[in-house]
Amino acid sequence: MPIEDLFHQPIRAVNVGLQIFADSLQLQGAEVLHVDWRPPLQGYATLSRTKSGVDIDTANAEAVDRIRQGRPRLIGMGIAGKVIPGMGRRMILHSGPPITWERMCGPQRGAVVGAAVYEGWATDYDEAAELAASGGITFEPCHHHHTVGPMAGIVSPSMPVFIVENQTFGNVTYATQNEGLGRVLRYGAYGDDVLQHLKWMEKELYPALRTALSSTGPIDLRSLIAQALHMGDEVHNRNRAATSLFIRQIAPALITATTKSRSQAILRFIDSNDHFFLNLSMAAVKAMLEPAESVEGSSIVTVMARNGTDFGIRIAAVPDQWFTAPAPVVEGLWLPGYSAEDANPDIGDSSITETGGLGGFAMAAAPAIVRFVGGTSSLALRVTREMYEITTGEHEMFTVPALNFRGTPLGIDVRKVMETGILPFINTGIAHKEPGIGMVGAGLVRAPQACFQAAFEALCEICE
Repeated sequence: MPIEDLFHQPIRAVNVGLQIFADSLQLQGAEVLHVDWRPPLQGYATLSRTKSGVDIDTANAEAVDRIRQGRPRLIGMGIAGKVIPGMGRRMILHSGPPITWERMCGPQRGAVVGAAVYEGWATDYDEAAELAASGGITFEPCHHHHTVGPMAGIVSPSMPVFIVENQTFGNVTYATQNEGLGRVLRYGAYGDDVLQHLKWMEKELYPALRTALSSTGPIDLRSLIAQALHMGDEVHNRNRAATSLFIRQIAPALITATTKSRSQAILRFIDSNDHFFLNLSMAAVKAMLEPAESVEGSSIVTVMARNGTDFGIRIAAVPDQWFTAPAPVVEGLWLPGYSAEDANPDIGDSSITETGGLGGFAMAAAPAIVRFVGGTSSLALRVTREMYEITTGEHEMFTVPALNFRGTPLGIDVRKVMETGILPFINTGIAHKEPGIGMVGAGLVRAPQACFQAAFEALCEICE
């Protein structure tokens, strides 16, 4: 019996909380207004001023303004060990907060042993694992060296990296070249095929791109990202438009930078790899966020990162401290033959895009992303609208056509996360939990509450 017959008049309902109840009423023909409300996280209290007299709202406005002003440009390329500050000879950088070999997840261990053989530190993968376990390799987070790495995030000294400069503030960030999807090192895969591909990227792709960039001059990444958002990207898991725009910029110079056969192979590789721009978008957003790290008293989140074991955040008010919680499990769409039982928990520095108002925060600009990570087009719109509730401002350069060109949500405020109970939304790839296998899917996840609870408590300690 239709619900209207029960009450003898049309039903107009307001649903507060779970979306599933609104969906059920809509299926029965009722008119429903859904309010995505949840109780504040435990321990919320209003904070407005630090003990040193800094007004937090003023500090947050300054932090967000610095992010908006940032103008990241790709200025060149180099070898990691020669250009990344503080990169040691036997050092491997990894995604997420600090972690030891003993606590590393499967895909991060797989990427480490692959990198050790790639570097020539070990002759085979068993020897590489023994070297890592013995303390023969130093591990440090990419974020401690102005660097970002997707998934396992492994950067070893011989790997080529992009060099991105924030023209406004002068800070410089780094990221490796993107390998593509499937059986690749960043997803924890290793083997002769994986290393052969990495050597091709080092010996052929890198020199040609470096020469081409010396001819083109700096490439304005902020402009490319802004255009890509208007073409259906959110530059985390959908980079098809951004990669195409990058090819348009680099192709003429690349053709003259190397032999015809080599330039053809490189252009075919980039064209076949829709995620090629991902590493550039990560370095660009990292470059934009770094100037906010020095704003005293700001409750803005400057880093969200995962190493497959821990999820960590950093905030401007306590710039050198990580606030961590167990990495959550991603709700995903699976490649053939895989399921949730195969999945490693959330991993990678690529959530730097969400931290800077892109990725999951900009899903409304990229409705087609749901075909890769799951969900619906309406979810993409709903998520972006929800993220405005926990951010301080909007990005003037990065706008969403479907929201009448409104700027993407920018500046995650730990206080607002605590007040609303809304947690940052991330779309992401999924690696197999065992080393050596690689990608198994992609999906959606929320940042864990405990990170923000810990950051809020640290903020309380420096406030009146």
